[in-house]
Amino acid sequence: MKYFSTRDRNNLVSAAAAIAQGLASDGGLFVPETIPAVSLSEIHALCKMGYRERATAIMGKYLQEFSNEELTAFVHEAYADNYDCEEIAPTRFLDDKTGILELWHGPTSAFKDMALQMLPRLLTASLKKLGEKRRVCILVATSGDTGKAALEGFADVEGTSIVVFYPRDGVSEVQKLQMTTQHGKNVLVSAVEGNFDDAQTGVKMIFSDRQLAKDLNDKGVFLSSANSINWGRLLPQIVYYFSAYCDYVNSGKLTLGDKIDFCVPTGNFGDILAGWYAKKMGLPMRKLICASNSNNVLTDFISTGVYDRNRAFYTTISPSMDILVSSNLERLLFMLSGDDAVKGWMEALKTVGKYDVGGSVLADIQADFACGYTTDAEAKTYISTLFKSAGYLMDTHTADAYGVLNKMRAGMGAFPTVIVSTASPYKFCDSVLDALGEDKDLSGAELIDKLASVTGTTPPNPLTGLDHRGVRFTGCTPKENMSDIVMAFLTK
Repeated sequence: MKYFSTRDRNNLVSAAAAIAQGLASDGGLFVPETIPAVSLSEIHALCKMGYRERATAIMGKYLQEFSNEELTAFVHEAYADNYDCEEIAPTRFLDDKTGILELWHGPTSAFKDMALQMLPRLLTASLKKLGEKRRVCILVATSGDTGKAALEGFADVEGTSIVVFYPRDGVSEVQKLQMTTQHGKNVLVSAVEGNFDDAQTGVKMIFSDRQLAKDLNDKGVFLSSANSINWGRLLPQIVYYFSAYCDYVNSGKLTLGDKIDFCVPTGNFGDILAGWYAKKMGLPMRKLICASNSNNVLTDFISTGVYDRNRAFYTTISPSMDILVSSNLERLLFMLSGDDAVKGWMEALKTVGKYDVGGSVLADIQADFACGYTTDAEAKTYISTLFKSAGYLMDTHTADAYGVLNKMRAGMGAFPTVIVSTASPYKFCDSVLDALGEDKDLSGAELIDKLASVTGTTPPNPLTGLDHRGVRFTGCTPKENMSDIVMAFLTK
């Protein structure tokens, strides 16, 4: 199977090249030339497998130049004792109609681990297949979770370096501590003045800087990405939609072939797009519910077909969704319309901050997606009420999804739905404590201890002892200077 760019269908490369490059040379995102089908009989077989075997089977459909033995090894290395439960991504059921897919049992307590424990293995294998001798630098813009997960995945991996930029005031205290205390000789972390969109724009500018690429090449270095613009990041996320469906069937609450919904807290659109690929592959799915916070640009887009980033930016209690430019939406638009249309819309987004996809594309989007958003005040209420009624503690992003689903059910009743839970509540202790009516004016480690004491729950091992790890990275830069930081780090 080959991959081509969303901005030029003739820009055709192998899976290994797509993963190694991350972003296409024309600024587009790589997509597979076809979407492989999965039959009900295959899903029935998946139901009898564990998560690792499910991952090997699904990813193998897209990575035909990798052997089954290679993929099996990658999967068992990625999802090993660095996860705190054997199921890897368990589905917990609140009732017969509501499951919660917990994607945060990995080494950084966030769903990004599901892909970023896999990506370093896919990337290094891809570089070997391509005969690449240069050193690769992984360049990341993060709204909180991607940064730490990428750092953990690439720290001290031979032949790689990694540079992570995060918005100075746009991550939780625990997220910041996780990144700034990161070990590894090949890592660099820097804050950026501004919000996530500023950091993401800065990274995209670095990727499109041809002179910088030439200068780095002269030093034997090239850039790649660990953001979900990299197909090797997105692909492993398709797996857990199949896995959650299998868990639902195995629970006895669903008959194989019956459709379900997925409600996904969404910022950069990569997580929910993975669900769309799963649906197009044949997973019995009715709707993907796109759940936003007050930065509800996607809610408006799915409702109207108009994407307009020219709006107020809000710093919310679900910072990983504080995004106004959702990069992965480009992949969906390409699949529905083609490269000529996408190039025009992306240029309009860049120049005037707005585009309109028109009625036919909007109809196609609404056939697969529903949408809604939850305010901070509502999310806090949902955190409190669910914990008091069911003893289930959720983070702020999961609360946004739970809130959107509850609002929808108030109008149309309950349909079997899996809520995609993207982070441990302990990554956002201050907001969760506030939702429970508790004191949140504490330091990072004290917040973790306080939440454990108040709720009687156990914090994930990766988040304990953060206060005893020395802070290594304290720098902050304007987005205009990000390329200078990258160059200095890679040529020192």
